Amino acid sequence: MNNCYLKYGNYDLQPYTRIKGYDNHAVEGYDDIIIRLKEEISRGKRVFVCDFYPGVDKEEVLKHLSLLNPALVIESEDCALEEVELNELFKDYLTDDRVFGFMCHKKLEDCFVGEKLDAARKKIGETEQGTILVIGVGASLITRGDVYLYFDMARWEIQLRYRAGMPNWKCTNYDAPNLTKIKRGFFVEWRLADKHKKQRFEDFDYVVDTNKKENPKMITGEAFCQALAQVSTQPFRMQPYFDPGVWGGHWMQQNFGLGEDEPNYAWSFDGVPEENSLNLMFGDVLVEIPSMDLVLYRPRRLLGEKVHARFGPEFPIRFDMLDTMGGGNLSLQVHPLTEYIQDTFGMNYTQDESYYILDCEEDSCVYLGVKEGINPEDMAADLKKAEKGGYEFPAEKYVNKVPVKKHDHVLIPAGTVHCSGANTMVLEISATPYIFTFKMWDWGRVGLDGIPRPIHVDHGVKNIQWERTMPWLEENLIHQEKVCREEEGILVERTGLHQREFIDTHRYMLTKPVKCQMDDSVHVLNLVEGEKALIESPTGAFEPFEVHYAETFIIPAYVKEYIINPTGAAEGKKVGVIAASVRG
Repeated sequence: MNNCYLKYGNYDLQPYTRIKGYDNHAVEGYDDIIIRLKEEISRGKRVFVCDFYPGVDKEEVLKHLSLLNPALVIESEDCALEEVELNELFKDYLTDDRVFGFMCHKKLEDCFVGEKLDAARKKIGETEQGTILVIGVGASLITRGDVYLYFDMARWEIQLRYRAGMPNWKCTNYDAPNLTKIKRGFFVEWRLADKHKKQRFEDFDYVVDTNKKENPKMITGEAFCQALAQVSTQPFRMQPYFDPGVWGGHWMQQNFGLGEDEPNYAWSFDGVPEENSLNLMFGDVLVEIPSMDLVLYRPRRLLGEKVHARFGPEFPIRFDMLDTMGGGNLSLQVHPLTEYIQDTFGMNYTQDESYYILDCEEDSCVYLGVKEGINPEDMAADLKKAEKGGYEFPAEKYVNKVPVKKHDHVLIPAGTVHCSGANTMVLEISATPYIFTFKMWDWGRVGLDGIPRPIHVDHGVKNIQWERTMPWLEENLIHQEKVCREEEGILVERTGLHQREFIDTHRYMLTKPVKCQMDDSVHVLNLVEGEKALIESPTGAFEPFEVHYAETFIIPAYVKEYIINPTGAAEGKKVGVIAASVRG
């Protein structure tokens, strides 16, 4: 691998927030967890409830907690519906599609049998001596117990375990395709589990991070809640993750120090709270919890009143990266219109998005919109023909090929045909419903698993906005930058997004500090130019927060205002930041 893409090499692969005042509230490893729980027993506590997020390894936990010598163990899954009954309960949400389902609006309680829960409670009441363990997904539906532990896990770790053969909750689908498992998790299990968890945050006596096999970390419930409260008042980063893909490139491998264990890296997610984790440092113990815990527990501080009023406890902005530097084109795709995603998938809003060109080669391009004068029926017929195989879809006959350069910002409201071409490093700024991408042509490729990637021509054609030809693109989506402020050392431009999109973006090119007002919205930002910068509070409300090139970070609405300080200003170096917020 050559070094033609190398920039600064200072990307932090394991960012964390140090939590103040709770250094002695965390322990690491099962041995220390058992010591802490035995102290609870010595205080007269008997009933230990171990509630799980789906994906936690019950066999691993039971093996170690058996050292508590329980007189009774109740596994919550024994009170749940059987697999065939759960499949029937969820069938309308899972559908027959390989990728898409319908958002589940049921509750975890609906998966359990009332008579079995009552029988479990009776057993607990009849066990007068010894320690009792109630363990598994939904364990707290049986009893709150004397000591309530919540065993948590990040969704990225769950997806990795799916790949390694782990089935879905209460399922025997060990060998099912990974997409099938993710679909059940995304549309059903994670919805049920988040609703269940959200109602119980302040009941937790302990929270256990189970992301590393055989190496859990446990914090007190008080420390957990106070940590989330602290994070909601200051800038923070999340734990990034990376994944290879058929079109993946090598820019992130070089700039982020990812190594060469994988042939490429196609995706990076470090700005998606529904997927990413928060690393919290308690003393010398690093605890990883899902970032969604923050969204669910402190949504108003994090999002702002106007954003929370519109979206509830959902984080509506997503930043991720798409690396085709030395790779290939992304799949040709379109995202559903708002009414389509509401009617078809039960989502409240759609995936409007944009491509910010972080880096590129001289010949880089984005495929965008449809060409003037094409026949939509011909394009649809050619897409269907290509979907069946043995035919190359003539993309350039139907779709515009738009040249791009570094720092261009291409706007892509739902309904716009698009994809990034080879040799681009894209910072994708979008609304959060990331799973709803209708791939229509994948350039004849198969996935890394050798299986053709899902194609959704029927969905896609129903959403293409055929009037979005080059004149419309030039008026609405390409080179839409407008200068908001310009003076020596400061250039502030509004770069988007389109009026159909609820996200606003502003770019700051600086050699001296600038103060930013937040207007009651969370801000998601990325350092798109320069080695590093400091994010500072005008009032000293939080400590200076250092960010590095290409890192995504979040500033909660609670902060209200902040300063971007280009630390290289003394040497005349320019720093660039792109900031996204929810439009008022």
